[in-house]
Amino acid sequence: MIELFKAVGLGLVVLLPLANPLTTVALFLGMAGDMDQATRAKQSFQASLYVVLIMLVSFYAGNLVMNTFGISIPGLRMAGGLIVAFIGFRMLFPQAPAGHSLEAAHKQDELSAREEVNIAFVPLAMPSTAGPGTIAMIISTASTMHNSTAFAPWVLAVAPVITFVSIGIILWLCLRSSGTIMRWIGKGGIEAISRLMGFLLVCMGVQFIINGVLEVIKSYPA
Repeated sequence: MIELFKAVGLGLVVLLPLANPLTTVALFLGMAGDMDQATRAKQSFQASLYVVLIMLVSFYAGNLVMNTFGISIPGLRMAGGLIVAFIGFRMLFPQAPAGHSLEAAHKQDELSAREEVNIAFVPLAMPSTAGPGTIAMIISTASTMHNSTAFAPWVLAVAPVITFVSIGIILWLCLRSSGTIMRWIGKGGIEAISRLMGFLLVCMGVQFIINGVLEVIKSYPA
């Protein structure tokens, strides 16, 4: 059991800084300002569940999927960077409300019937929490973990599942507490956070792309 606790603790130490639930909370604050309490609770649970599933799939089938479709780690980073940058631009320069358009009077029924936007998978689960860096770390760890002799085989089989579930629970607790933060800062504060997070996401997306390009350059001989 001590080995199990050590393995889970090591996994949390490695993955939590990459997953960074606090960043996801800030993103959630910026995108869920108009949601009611029930919808925010549902989105929080779904995002946490998606994170656990993404990590499990990355660990057990990540190498197989990437090899099957010919996807490299740099390609994963650049694709994630494009997604993050696109979401950041949308938060930084939000579209004008549809009610301000000239055709608003003819589209009220359509707007009222529109379903609530689901942000649980994209961007909360991926790429905010289980982003390119987290997935790349999980895949690289899975490829070398089976040859490790530092822990017993049963520990290596159980520890990843416990680690991923623990991260999902931590994320769920953080997102659930965001409702209290929303009530404190008000609508103006949420809009300010949304703009700030949009700018930071654009920067993060560009950095992901730069890191991917640098990895491609380094992979070629001089």
